[in-house]
Amino acid sequence: MITLEVVVSIHGILIKRYGGIPGIRDRGALESAVNRPYQTFNGEGLYKTSVEKAAALIESIVKNHPFLDGNKRTGYSAMRILLRKDRKDIQASEEEKYEFVLNIAEGKSEFDEIKGWIEKKIIELADR
Repeated sequence: MITLEVVVSIHGILIKRYGGIPGIRDRGALESAVNRPYQTFNGEGLYKTSVEKAAALIESIVKNHPFLDGNKRTGYSAMRILLRKDRKDIQASEEEKYEFVLNIAEGKSEFDEIKGWIEKKIIELADR
C-alpha cells in the first residue's frame, strides 16, 4: 500500500530536485487518487493486481492534478514505488516513459491503455 504521506514526500523530493512549485492544490483530489487503488465494492477490491493498482494511481494523480506542479513526475514515481513493493518495476526508455505520462495527461490514454503499457514494460525484480 502506498500512503498519502509517501506521495506527498515523493512530490517534495521531486520538486526540490527538478524544480517547480511546491504544494498541494487540492487535498481531496490527492486523497482520492491515493485511495483509488484500494477501493472495494461489496467487500472485494476493484483493482486486484499491483499492475491494476499502479494504473489507477498514476491515472488519478496525473489527471486530477492534486499538486500545484509536478503531477506527472509524482504520478509516475508513485506508480513505480507501488510496483516495487510487489517486486516489479518498469523497463522503458526515457522517451517511452515521457510519451506514456504525456498521453495520460492529455487524455489520450485511459485506464485500460495505461494498464496495457505497464504490462508490456514490467519486469520482475530479483530476490535480494
